[in-house]
Parts: sequence; structure tokens; C-alpha cells
Amino acid sequence: MLDQQITFLTETDKLKSVERKTSPIGLKRKENSAEHSWQVILAAMILAGHSKEPIILLRVIQMLAIHDIVEIDTGDVFHYAKQDVSDLEAQEQLAANRIYGLLPAHQAQELELLRQEFEARETPESKFAHSVDRLMAFIMNANNEGGTWREFNLTREQVLDKNSHVAEGAPTLYSYIESITAQAVEQRFLK
Repeated sequence: MLDQQITFLTETDKLKSVERKTSPIGLKRKENSAEHSWQVILAAMILAGHSKEPIILLRVIQMLAIHDIVEIDTGDVFHYAKQDVSDLEAQEQLAANRIYGLLPAHQAQELELLRQEFEARETPESKFAHSVDRLMAFIMNANNEGGTWREFNLTREQVLDKNSHVAEGAPTLYSYIESITAQAVEQRFLK
């Protein structure tokens, strides 16, 4: 059992090499998925009081810790281009099966159930996890002169529409996102 767990942990180190589109604040390089996972876990801890509903914070943290592990195989798909990858869900399922399958069966099943809960966005914990997951890109783009918004020529309407689900888990965070995007339009970071 320990050998399987160590094999899994060794495999997940590869998440550090998965490049995302967003840059860390003040840096030219792109963040990696492991950095992103750490940051959204921290955000969940700090912002838990903004959840729309009572949550079990540990469950949120667990979801955020594992939800991007599939990117080891699939790579990071830009949030505004996910609709362009017709079989993304199938690719992610194959990746989950392979990577979680390195663990003892009971742990593999536990991680898969957490991933499915996160993706379904039906529980208070998964809704809040999605909210903080999306918030960090707004904070980074706002502090990087528009970052990916400018790079991909996005409009405020596109950004708000694609992230409206943040309000399901944390209405106050969505209000904050609305104010960030209004400022970004004034600063010409967003159209």
C-alpha cells in the first residue's frame, strides 16, 4: 500500500510542470497547476466565510487539492476555450482513471468521488470550491494589467458570462468579480 501511495505522490509532482495561461502577479512566466492548486486552497481557507451556504471546509480543500491532477495527462485547457475541446470530459476521466489508479483502490475511489463532486457543482462545497478556483484568475489578471484578458482580447461580457457560476457558491465574491471587471474596462484591460 505505501509503495502505491508513494508512486501516486511521485506522479503528482508532474503537476508542477503543467503550464497555465495566467502569470503570477508581477512575473512574466506562467504559473503552473501546482501553484494554482496551492493558491486556491489558501483562498478557500481565507474566504470560507463568504460561502453562500454552510460548508465543510476540509471537503472543499480536498476537492481543490485534487481537481487539477488530471492536467498531468490533459494539460491545462484555458477556461475560455474549454468548449473547443469536444472530448475534454472523456480525456479527464481517462487521466483520473490512470493517475488515481496508482493508489490503493479505496483511495482511488475516494479521489474520484471528490473529483466528480467538484465537476458536478451541486453541493455547497463544490459550488464554493468553484468560486474560489475562478476568483484567483481575476485577482491575478487585475494585478497584471489585464493578463489573459488582454492577451486573448476578452470582453467584460464574456468574462462575466463564463464565470457567473461563482455567484452560486459565493455571491459576495461574484460581486467583487463584477467590480474588478468594471475597473478593468475603465483601465482598458477588458473591452
